[in-house]
Amino acid sequence: MDRSAVDISISVVSHGQRELIGMLMLDLQAHCADARFELILTLNIGEEPPDNWANFSQPNRLIRNPEPRGFGENHNQAFSQSAGRLFCVLNPDIRLTADPFAALHKCLDGLAAALVAPVVVGVDGRTEESARLFPSPLRIARRVFGPSLRADYAISDQPLYPDWVGGMFMLFSREAFEQVKGFDERYFLYYEDVDICARLRLMGHQIAVCPQAQVIHCAQRRSHRSARYLVWHFTSMTRFFLSSVYRQLSQRARP
Repeated sequence: MDRSAVDISISVVSHGQRELIGMLMLDLQAHCADARFELILTLNIGEEPPDNWANFSQPNRLIRNPEPRGFGENHNQAFSQSAGRLFCVLNPDIRLTADPFAALHKCLDGLAAALVAPVVVGVDGRTEESARLFPSPLRIARRVFGPSLRADYAISDQPLYPDWVGGMFMLFSREAFEQVKGFDERYFLYYEDVDICARLRLMGHQIAVCPQAQVIHCAQRRSHRSARYLVWHFTSMTRFFLSSVYRQLSQRARP
């Protein structure tokens, strides 16, 4: 595809979530008709695309995996087939009530950021903690065993510059995603968003949250109720804390 015809490549991965993706596609058509984007859908397990896939009004591309791949590997694969100068990682459980891309695009260019994200709210309207300080064993212990902590960052009407943003909605400049060589595929699930933000920050790039853009997250919270997802979460967390990336962050934080 001619890259001059596409501004944003949106990568979505399905794990048996065709109904959620069908609703997301309706949101994209209803609210983002003016955005020049392509939709890249990866079917990570054996399933059919949503019923409205063939009639989608924007350019679309379908990837069928012969076997399941991890979060980062799937989005890296989509990036390798993308045409946009911006690359958006979008979870199937995101819903749109307005076009977030115009404000995010403006924020990305105006702030010279490598990665921007919208404000994320839950279905109850409460702001989610999708922008956080980098984790540490002590910070995690305080969250698990200590009293309820306030959010790491307060949302206002001004751009926010967090350490990292959640992987449910991330909009990268193509150049930054290429420079950081995409997601670290050793993380099958969880902490790949922390890791890529850490590597961008270590390279001197800015990460921003744009308060003029907001999306709804119908969170699945699988790691809260599935032993397999809990194991993936713990494994990824351990990998991050033993990584050279975390060592560099720790050294930089020392006085």
